[in-house]
Amino acid sequence: MQEARQFPSHQPIICVVGPTAVGKTALSVALGQVFGGEIINADSRQIYRGMTIGTAKPSVEELAAVPHHLVDILDPDEGFGLSLFLQRAAGALRDIRRRGLLPVVSGGTGQYVWGLMEGRSIPAVPPDPEFRAKLAEEAERLGSVNLHRRLAAIDPARAASLDQRNVRRVIRALEVHHATGQLPSLMQPMGRPSLANALVLGLTMPRETLYQRIDHRVDQMMRDGFLAEVEALSAAGFPMGAGPLASPGYRELGQHLAGELSLGEAVARTKTQTHRLARRQYTWFKPSDPRIQWLDANGQGLHDIATRMVDSFLENQPPVIQ
Repeated sequence: MQEARQFPSHQPIICVVGPTAVGKTALSVALGQVFGGEIINADSRQIYRGMTIGTAKPSVEELAAVPHHLVDILDPDEGFGLSLFLQRAAGALRDIRRRGLLPVVSGGTGQYVWGLMEGRSIPAVPPDPEFRAKLAEEAERLGSVNLHRRLAAIDPARAASLDQRNVRRVIRALEVHHATGQLPSLMQPMGRPSLANALVLGLTMPRETLYQRIDHRVDQMMRDGFLAEVEALSAAGFPMGAGPLASPGYRELGQHLAGELSLGEAVARTKTQTHRLARRQYTWFKPSDPRIQWLDANGQGLHDIATRMVDSFLENQPPVIQ
């Protein structure tokens, strides 16, 4: 491990992104150890207690090797979303930087990663089921274009950024305006990111190789006690398939426990759903995205290559003025 460097309060930040099972945790921990950094979790499921095996949460050894933030902070029935993530992550970021250390953001939840990196400001507006149901019924009765026109009358900029067929997001924009009186477009990133001077490392591999790795990992999860984890969560009163427990594996193993699927069927569906999750994650982390420096997750000397990239990036940081 290198001697921990001291950085200005506004710089820098390292981010490790990519699809599930690609090796983000191992690389993030390695970089944290080398550079004396601390990890901010940007996986929307690893924040939940009790969801350890099925979310491939960092091991006890990895958690001990490098300080982690936003891991095991809520129970599975507690609400969480982008707004609360940004609040918690920003607090962790300030704390790490206040101590002159290096923040390493690690995770595959693209909305969280880019929300933080782009400096988004999202109001903490809790869901309003009654308001949502009313607008959903209106969209069903009058068509989605009707809701889109309503949003356009309130906030033309936000309406222009949304496909009128994306009813869920149109409703959310109307919900935010209804609750706050603010224009949703003014809560989107404006201009350059507020968290400038970041190095975003992306891990990738051929799609079929990734699917094979996912399948092997699911099999290992089962050997490690994933079914027992689901049984314990179910016994504690958390419904499988609801909220964060709709994640791959929890829903399917819950269906197995309910007698709806055989264990073999549940495992097979878990693998298929995890493949779909990886494809969705690639829509957030595109190979063509110029913000991401892509690395071959299967390449020789991956950690050494990433370490050299981070070292070069940090060498170009302005010195701390004493």
